[in-house]
Amino acid sequence: MPSVIIIGAGFGGLGMAIELQRNGFREFTILEKAGDLGGVWRENTYPGAACDVPSPLYSFAHEPKPRWRQRYSGREDIWEYMRDVARRHRLYDSIVFGAEVVEAEFDDDAGQWIVRTADGVTRTADVLVSAVGQLSRPAMPPIPGIASFAGQSFHSALWDHEVKLDGRRVACIGTGASAIQYIPEIQPRVERLTVFQRTAAWVLPKFDTDYQPVHQRILVQIPGMPVAERLSWWLIGEFVALGLVDVPGIVRLVSRLAEKHLEEQVTDPVLRAKLTPDYPIGCKRGLFSNDYYPALCEPNVTVETTAITEIVPEGVRTADGVVHAADVIIYGTGFKGTEFLWPMKIRGRDGRDLNDVWDGGAHAYLGLTVPEFPNLFMVYGPNTNLGVGSIIYMIESQTHYIRRAVQLLAEHPGARLEVRPEAERAFNDALQQRLARTPWNFCTSWYRTASGRITNNWPGTTRSYRRRTRALRLSDYTLEHR
Repeated sequence: MPSVIIIGAGFGGLGMAIELQRNGFREFTILEKAGDLGGVWRENTYPGAACDVPSPLYSFAHEPKPRWRQRYSGREDIWEYMRDVARRHRLYDSIVFGAEVVEAEFDDDAGQWIVRTADGVTRTADVLVSAVGQLSRPAMPPIPGIASFAGQSFHSALWDHEVKLDGRRVACIGTGASAIQYIPEIQPRVERLTVFQRTAAWVLPKFDTDYQPVHQRILVQIPGMPVAERLSWWLIGEFVALGLVDVPGIVRLVSRLAEKHLEEQVTDPVLRAKLTPDYPIGCKRGLFSNDYYPALCEPNVTVETTAITEIVPEGVRTADGVVHAADVIIYGTGFKGTEFLWPMKIRGRDGRDLNDVWDGGAHAYLGLTVPEFPNLFMVYGPNTNLGVGSIIYMIESQTHYIRRAVQLLAEHPGARLEVRPEAERAFNDALQQRLARTPWNFCTSWYRTASGRITNNWPGTTRSYRRRTRALRLSDYTLEHR
């Protein structure tokens, strides 16, 4: 049986391990840099942290949980679900915690991957699977003077719970997916909240609800109900995803829903103008909230749209020369989404560095594998993020595909499976042509590199991706025996 090393114990790493386990492959090790599993759901502890995908869909298909407390679950419930799944499958026995991978190199002679961790330990495996995700490294903005601030500051993904916010002047820089969750939570506690917005976000109503005991009993007692609920949310996501490329009218309907949401919740015309996006819906990540706009309407909140020029000891200076005094600065400025696998050094055949291969932007065949890097696969790799839908569904498609590759290698002990350059090139050429038709081209976002290449998103439905990954076509690969 091939030995497998999986990097990361988030949803991707757990899903990969379970898929191997369910198909009889037991020789795998998960290397996790932290002290517990969970990925972003372990790391992001900011107030109000929750998922914007309904829980029946944001979970493994083979591990349904009918007793969710809410339709859109909070961080604690999702993290506990992940730990429950790991316990049921006894995955903790296969996870090495505190093992941060710094380097992996393919040994041409042995036909194996040599993986080194920060503690100096070296491990080898026939197959290497990276499941480190796309949103694991917080991004600080390139604002001059950040280190000069005399107060306390932190990134929202590294929330400092020791910092007191009650009765203080707080500056929030950034208005993305995290900010719209923690701003309503901290607004009632602070004396003054200044929200620095570079670009307004498209915000949709969040059709959330608490799951009452009667609803949970129905899901448990009526056969097929959990599947039906999951299917209904999946179909809604697939319908909206069609609007990104094939049916633009759908996007216009969603746009109108967002506009109506803003009109109903923000009556002040000046504030509403500030919060009205100047780019097409879908270009940046769409957000879901029922309490973000009301929080911004409170008298202790100011939305500042003048560009920031620098951070000074007293607070934040904007281009009009005004210094906005603050005791605490919170940076809700997202993640380094286009720096895939960084800062790990991955070297393939003949010492080829993956960072050099990806110099113009990350790319991979089906988002899974790259020429010259035999027996290397990625979960949640380039161009497999979603504008609409559940990434768990995509992860399941990827883990099924990778498991088929491992089965093929099991049938050919010692072999090297490597995608053909022409197959990867043809896939990415077609992908970029389709991406050119999406709204993601009309603004700057974390979906794109500095050169404008869209490296993160899949331009279609999750069903279309599953069709592409349903079978491993050997004609797209070389299978080389030692």
